Amino acid sequence: MRSENLQMLPQNRKTKKLTQIILSLGIGLLLVFGGGYIKQIGLGSQPVLAQYLRPEFVAEQVYLRLSYLPKENQYVSQETGNPDRDNTLISRFIRYHQDIKKRPTRFRIDWQLSLADYLGANEEIREERYPGRSTLNTNPMEGDVKIISGLNRRQRKQLVDVLVSIYDIDLEQPSNSPNSPESPSTPTRPTPQTNPSPPTRPNKPPLSRPGDADLLSP
Repeated sequence: MRSENLQMLPQNRKTKKLTQIILSLGIGLLLVFGGGYIKQIGLGSQPVLAQYLRPEFVAEQVYLRLSYLPKENQYVSQETGNPDRDNTLISRFIRYHQDIKKRPTRFRIDWQLSLADYLGANEEIREERYPGRSTLNTNPMEGDVKIISGLNRRQRKQLVDVLVSIYDIDLEQPSNSPNSPESPSTPTRPTPQTNPSPPTRPNKPPLSRPGDADLLSP
């Protein structure tokens, strides 16, 4: 009897190991397909407008409002050998802010911190991580720092105000346009109706009574 139990031990171990392998494969497949499905749902729920808020797009809007800012887009692309006109001073500043420093784009204080970096009053800007270093023939960091640090206080405030106004978009707020079906309409109050007064009836002469004829006699 004991020998039979000893013979069954290897089989039990094999069965247990096979079960663990099957469970591991099942969990792995569940994580792969389940994670992909969750990721797909998450991407589908992102606002459509977010795909247009690329740094180049935002920089273009900034230049439309603050035309005195230099574009500094004369740097040559390593890939094409031609000047990369979309790679501007403001687009690199935005990429430094959101990609390198990972700072939010909707708050004024965070943009002020990035400006302080260019002024040398906050964190050091690292040349090897600056936007454009790996795509342009010349690292534009030195020139960008010189230009932004040369802006006066009013110009820096205008730059921050414009950036915040562009990114501060409430996509969940319905349009208040009068043509929008979601726009709230002011309920019209019903006009109070006055009850018309009943028509006046002409006074009928009173009926004659006995003895009234005596009043006519001389």
